[in-house]
Amino acid sequence: MPVLPGAEPFRHEGGEVGVLLCHGFTGSPQSLRPWADHLAERDLTVSLPLLPGHGTRWEDMQVTGWQDWYAEVDRELRDLVGRCAQVFVFGLSMGGALALRLAAKHGDAVSGIVLVNPGNKVHGLAAHALPVARHLLRTTKGVADDIALEGSHEVGYTRVPLHAAYSLRRFFRLVDGELPQVTQPTLLLHSLQDHVVPPADSARVLSRISSTDVTEILLEQSYHVATLDHDAERIFDESYAFIGRLAPSVGKKGSTAGG
Repeated sequence: MPVLPGAEPFRHEGGEVGVLLCHGFTGSPQSLRPWADHLAERDLTVSLPLLPGHGTRWEDMQVTGWQDWYAEVDRELRDLVGRCAQVFVFGLSMGGALALRLAAKHGDAVSGIVLVNPGNKVHGLAAHALPVARHLLRTTKGVADDIALEGSHEVGYTRVPLHAAYSLRRFFRLVDGELPQVTQPTLLLHSLQDHVVPPADSARVLSRISSTDVTEILLEQSYHVATLDHDAERIFDESYAFIGRLAPSVGKKGSTAGG
């Protein structure tokens, strides 16, 4: 199937500091592309992959699961680590959970993580019904496009495939158990008003990771897809400053130029 316009993966070969960006469940690289461009323009090496089953049609996602999504970002991280002196992992929503697992599993290979409205749990009665409901129904209503900024839209599915949602639920439980293994510097930004992931998920992440260098920032003007919302520029600036603090060569003219 052809990839939806705007949902294409993105890569930029820049300097010695790399950033892997992980998009969300039923979303696509489009939700993080302005963030990726911001980093690429500052001479960072950037990888923004398209997760399997995403960016085409929901039927393609129905036959994928968390193992497929995680394998994609794990492969991209290993590639960046092989080419860069330092690597950071950024994630939105489910992408935040992917970033957390990468940090837990790869240790010192990940210099720091930036999380925007990270998902930690499938909430509500629907979560308990998923094991059975996924055999009775194929989809439920979509979760894409939760954005306050008028005229801003997310390229994502209008339906959620229930087999994939069940896999997401299992993945969240797995990652929750691995959170104490996360020790890297962490920047977590979350929206006060989010119709997809409640603030409780960010609180849970912050309470369970073992990182001692932790910064929490509240986004007061954005909904779930904050990277396309009113607070987008703040996210971009804060994340770049976060990298600059941990990778001193960033921002110094000529010091991150690719060879």
